[in-house]
Amino acid sequence: MAEIVQQRIEDRIPELEQLERVGLFTKKEVKSVVKRVTALEYKLHRLIVNKEDFIAYIQYEINVLELIKKRRAHIHYKFKREEIEFPIIHRIHGIFRRATKKWKDDVQLWLSHVAFCKKWVCKAGIPFLHVKSYPPWQTQPRLLVSALWIMAAKSELEDQDSSESARHLFLRALRFHPNNKKVYQEYFRMELLHAEKLRKQKAELEKAEIDLGEYEFSPAILSGRLADVVYKDATGKIKEAEFVISLLNIAAIFDFTKELQDSILQDLQTNYAADSLMWDFMARRELEAPGLGEEHHSAKARALDINRREERCCQLYEEGLRVISTEPMWSRYLDFCLERLKRKTNVQELKEKRQERLLGVLQRAHDASLLMEDYYKSWVRRSTALVCSFTAEMRGSTLFFQEAPKMNHLREYYERALQEFGTSDDDLWLQYIQEELSTLGQPENCGKIHWRAMKFLEGESVERFVSKYTLLQTGHA
Repeated sequence: MAEIVQQRIEDRIPELEQLERVGLFTKKEVKSVVKRVTALEYKLHRLIVNKEDFIAYIQYEINVLELIKKRRAHIHYKFKREEIEFPIIHRIHGIFRRATKKWKDDVQLWLSHVAFCKKWVCKAGIPFLHVKSYPPWQTQPRLLVSALWIMAAKSELEDQDSSESARHLFLRALRFHPNNKKVYQEYFRMELLHAEKLRKQKAELEKAEIDLGEYEFSPAILSGRLADVVYKDATGKIKEAEFVISLLNIAAIFDFTKELQDSILQDLQTNYAADSLMWDFMARRELEAPGLGEEHHSAKARALDINRREERCCQLYEEGLRVISTEPMWSRYLDFCLERLKRKTNVQELKEKRQERLLGVLQRAHDASLLMEDYYKSWVRRSTALVCSFTAEMRGSTLFFQEAPKMNHLREYYERALQEFGTSDDDLWLQYIQEELSTLGQPENCGKIHWRAMKFLEGESVERFVSKYTLLQTGHA
C-alpha cells in the first residue's frame, strides 16, 4: 500500500513544480498539499474504505482547482493549463469513477460526478462523462430515477446535438415511468426546442438564399406536430388540470405554437370544467389578455382598464361558481380578490372597488357555508379597515342626514365580526364600544355591548377586556 501511495505522490511532482515555478503556489503551500494528499491517499487504500473518504478527497482536489483559478485571475496568468489543471481534473475524474464503481446504486454520487464533468471536464477538452455510462443503465434501467433519464436525454440534445437519441431516451424512460409528469414535460419541451431550432436553421438558409432542396424540413415537425403527439399521449395517461396547464405554459414560451395552445385550451375547458383550478387559470388569463391597442396616458385611464380586466376575471369566476359551487372554487375566487386588493394603486375608486368586491365575495361564501376558516381573519381585517374608513368619512362630513345609515353599516360589520371572533377578540369588543361612545354613535348601547362581551369572552380574554375597559372609562385608553 505504501508503494502505491508513494507512486501517486510522485506522479504529482510535475504539476506541483509548475505551480511553484509560475508563482501560483508558494513552496510552503506545495509542502502542505503533499502532506494533505498523502493522508487522503492512505485512506483510499485501506482494506475497508468509506464513501466519505472518497468524497473528502474529491472535495479537496476541487478546492485546489478553485484556488488555482482565483490565483490565475489575480496575477493574470493564463498558461500551462495542460501541465497544471488537466492532471488534477483527470485525477478527480478517476476518483469519481472508482467511487461510482464501488457504490453503484448511489445516484447522488453519480450526479455529483456529472456536475463536476459539466463544469470542469468539458472545458478542459476531456471527453464528457456520458450519462449512459452510469453502471445501472444497462443492468437495471427500471431502477433509474426519472431525473437521470431526463439528464441523459438533455445531454443527447444539448451536448451531442442529437434529437433522435434524446427522443429515444424519453421513450425508454416512459416505458419504466409511464405516468411521470416531469418526463412528459421535458419530452414535450424537447420536441418544441427541436422544432424551434429547425425553424431558425431554415430561416437562416432562406436569408442566405441557399437552395433548401438538399435539406429536410418537414412542415409537420416545423409546426410542432411531434410535440402535439407527446401532448396527446401525456394527457391520455395523466388526467389532471394542473398537468395540462403546465404543458400549456411550456408551449406558450414558443412563438410558433398558437394552434397548439388553442387546442390545449379547448381540451382544458372541455375536460376540466369540474376543476376549480381550470376556472382560476382561465380567469387570471384575462388580466394578460391583449387590449384594443389604446395607450393610457393617465393613472385614471389605466385604472379603468385594470378594473375592466378584473371585472372580466370575476365574470369567469362567477361562471365557475354556477358550475361548481365548492369550497375550493370560492377559495380561488377569494385568493384572486385578496391579491388584487393588495396591489398598490393611487386611484381611490379602484381601491374601493376592490375592497367592495372582496367583502361581497366573503359574504356570499359565508352565506353558502363554504368559507374556509382562514378567510374569516381577512374578513375581519378588511371589515375593520372599512369601519375606520367609514368613521373618518363621517367625522369629516357636513351632511348629519347621511350619518345614520353609515353608522348602521358599521354596526353590521362589527356584529358580523363578533359572530366569528366574539369569544376571543377582546379588542374587537372595545373598538365597538369606542365607536358608540363617539359623537356619531349611541352611548346608551355601550352597556349592552359590555354585558354581551362579558358573556361571550372566554378565558384570559375576559381579564384583558375588564382591564382595558376600566382604562377606557377612566380616560386612559
